[in-house]
Amino acid sequence: MPVIDAHHHLWNLPAYDYDPPELLADLAETPAVSGTVYVECHSHYRTDGPEYLRPVGETEHVVALTAGSDPRIAAGIVGFADLDLGEAVTEVLEAHIEAGAGRFRGIRFGTGWDDSPEIQNTQTARRPGMLTEARIHAGARRLAELDLSLDVWLFHRQLGEVATLADAVPDLRIVLDHCGGPLGYGPYARHRREHFAEWRRGLRELAARPNVVCKVGGLLARGAAYDYVRSSTPAGSAELATIWRPWVESCIEVFTPSRCMFETNFPVDKMGVRYGTLWNTYARLVSGASEAERQDLFNGTARMLYRLT
Repeated sequence: MPVIDAHHHLWNLPAYDYDPPELLADLAETPAVSGTVYVECHSHYRTDGPEYLRPVGETEHVVALTAGSDPRIAAGIVGFADLDLGEAVTEVLEAHIEAGAGRFRGIRFGTGWDDSPEIQNTQTARRPGMLTEARIHAGARRLAELDLSLDVWLFHRQLGEVATLADAVPDLRIVLDHCGGPLGYGPYARHRREHFAEWRRGLRELAARPNVVCKVGGLLARGAAYDYVRSSTPAGSAELATIWRPWVESCIEVFTPSRCMFETNFPVDKMGVRYGTLWNTYARLVSGASEAERQDLFNGTARMLYRLT
């Protein structure tokens, strides 16, 4: 069936480029991919002009980079705008829309915050509890009024903050990235059963908000379920399906398939799994689902949420 990769990046780092040719090489492992959603990664910002408008350069770059390329790539674009601007974020959002060539669909705002010095907080997490603040809510309302979505990227102990935002701005489409950010390293490498139970409770409470959907994936980078660093060989799809089943099945159970979508988080997760292996893992995990449920998980929810044609 058609597959939409609901979350990937493109970037140019000193030691590693991941541009359309590299992505296309990975897509060749899963020919069913019919479209992808590009998600911001603090890349190719403008180097001049007002600081708050510089993130628009990332949308401009992606549009230019994919011009004349395979039309599946970046069929939807999720950029960055600082919701700390409150209502003034409107200017940034409108600039993204203009730059996006009809493909701009929303922003991602990373507020992952943990007190432990062992946990690397997300780039825009300036303080704890940001999603509960009135100024952030004012900016989020502008997203809803412009028919744009909000990807949230944070850690599992912060799921209640997303619920507060969802209640404050019920017309906003909110996307919970990476299964809600379960942590499995640093202090969270211990007492894993208790941390899993806490994550699952927070997930269930958040799922009661109908304006929130969940991206299922991104489980490698924060060490929640599989220690690829210490693995002697890359895991296959059968092994990963066994390891990831509690997390993936929990997400699908509490949100239901119509409010879940699969993501690859490439090239971040490429450090531990091949592209085709990842999709085979998802296929194994939902092999018992109905045809309609699998359609939602693999393409329907992403197509609806990001308004893809």
